[in-house]
Amino acid sequence: MIYIIFSLFFAFVLFIGNAAASIFVGIIFALIIKPEQSFISLKVGTTPLQIGIVILGATISLPYAWSVSANYLPWISLFVLGSFFTGLVLGKILGIHHRIAFLLSAGAAICGGTAMAAVAPIIKAKPQELLIAMTIVFLLNALAIIFFPIIGGYLEMTNFQFGAWSALAIHDTSSVIGSALSYSNESAQVAATLKLGRTIWIIPLILITNWIINRQAETTKFPRFILFFILAIILNTALNFNDQVLDILKIASQLFLMLGLFCIGTQFKVQELKSISGKPLILALILWIMVIPSAYWLVTYF
Repeated sequence: MIYIIFSLFFAFVLFIGNAAASIFVGIIFALIIKPEQSFISLKVGTTPLQIGIVILGATISLPYAWSVSANYLPWISLFVLGSFFTGLVLGKILGIHHRIAFLLSAGAAICGGTAMAAVAPIIKAKPQELLIAMTIVFLLNALAIIFFPIIGGYLEMTNFQFGAWSALAIHDTSSVIGSALSYSNESAQVAATLKLGRTIWIIPLILITNWIINRQAETTKFPRFILFFILAIILNTALNFNDQVLDILKIASQLFLMLGLFCIGTQFKVQELKSISGKPLILALILWIMVIPSAYWLVTYF
């Protein structure tokens, strides 16, 4: 019975055809049904979303990816470093435990939950600390998916500007794509390409953190879907897909992206909100409040 209800909820998501609505409907499903941890949408995690991102890569060519990212890579690097170290300093000022501050700073600077999960075993973060950081980022990402397209429309941002803004200002890759997809397909392509520039910073973060903490690197994993995303771009360039194939790929990508966002929404748990204390949330909000206008200024005037 629960799978029938799940199917009906997702059918409603497809009917709406909006990425922001996907995660919101998923949250409603979680609040009403309260699925067990063994339920399929909780077991698959972000896999459908990752598949959607890889398929999206197959709609992008290398020349396009280079033209989009070439001018922004230095700024992306500056953004990553600035956000990360600002977060650490603010965490010290606010008196937040260094492990939570490190997790939130890594998540805000690079790629949200993926970056936090990667560094957590290195810095010996406790499960509760990771849960607090993950929940905060989840909430901010949900807000971004809903409100970023509204703000972008109000500011009359172009598709390119909005995609770049989302890639710089939103934490998780899933939420970056979800927000950009709500704006336009072109925005989603731009966002996916530029977000790659942030995500690859997970490699030096892991290596440097391992070196400082003196732990073995095998405890961390680089997100494989990013590698498949790059391979999909190369495949598009090599085979030079025609418009019909590209249209099919775009539809398939959007289907998996909406399914992935819906599944993420179904993982929402009210009890996790109770574990959030004020100071970590304040840190995450301050970082975000600093990043959002800075990213907008960058994509608008450069």
